[in-house]
Amino acid sequence: MVVNNTLLVIGYGSLLSGYGMLAERRGGGSRLVARDAFPVRLRNVRRGLAKPSSHGHYLAMDLEPIDPARPIAARAQAGGGHGHDDRGDDGGEIGGLGLVFDRHWAPLIARREEYNEHKFVELIDHADRAKLPLGEFLLGLAERAQWNLLGYRAALCDLVGYTSDGYIFHPLPLDDGRVAVAAIGSGFDGSGHAAVRSKRTEYGMDRLLTLAEALRIDTFDLDREGQVGYFVECLLGGYHGLEIGDLARGLDGELERALRPRFDLIAPGERARFLSATSLDEPRYQGAFGAAPHPALAPFLSTRPGSNDGP
Repeated sequence: MVVNNTLLVIGYGSLLSGYGMLAERRGGGSRLVARDAFPVRLRNVRRGLAKPSSHGHYLAMDLEPIDPARPIAARAQAGGGHGHDDRGDDGGEIGGLGLVFDRHWAPLIARREEYNEHKFVELIDHADRAKLPLGEFLLGLAERAQWNLLGYRAALCDLVGYTSDGYIFHPLPLDDGRVAVAAIGSGFDGSGHAAVRSKRTEYGMDRLLTLAEALRIDTFDLDREGQVGYFVECLLGGYHGLEIGDLARGLDGELERALRPRFDLIAPGERARFLSATSLDEPRYQGAFGAAPHPALAPFLSTRPGSNDGP
């Protein structure tokens, strides 16, 4: 029985923007196109740079729970990012993007997240046989592991005979009863199998970093331009009103000057890219996301030459 005709995924890094979803900075090789999208707020979570990317020599976003004994959870937002409270810190919330994909995108989703595509399809088949959406199926594993991330990854590895050194798919329950999946880095404390060393362990990424901290690391040959370009992909989520206050916090004048040329280059086409990447038309976009960018983008938008793309 096929239950998972669609897959509900939460994006929190480069999947926050149309530019990132279409992977234009990387030549489009890992582009994804959803059938629907909506803004979400995540809680009991911190976000930061930690997971060495397979798409270049830079760090990608990762999530960690504030309270490891409780799940990272989410609530869908109506009308976009109005009423920003900039609370992306201990006890607060951060912005994410709920994405609904047709099932045939599963191999490409897995490939983008450095998870074996055949094993991801096998995992979805397991959920089908259990007559459960994928997120609900994985939620059972997480609950039995009492939300211990390493215990969950070990259980998942036992189920499919595989774990990843990059990202691993975790359940993320929403307040409305749906359960999404999110790609969270194979942890510094382990991948779920002793024979698979996570990239975070390999490169000594024992905590989440800000952009300023990431640009100072010396544990591998960091591509500064690649790191800046990736961060702009994430920051552009604020163009659609998503809560990116936690990402913008700590961006001083020097960092803003480093980010500004890339932002100015790609921001004018972001609305069109986002509509294409999410299959939204203008009325649905306005209804879900509103028209106001996140206030944290003010330094990038205030003096940017006008365009007909609009925020």
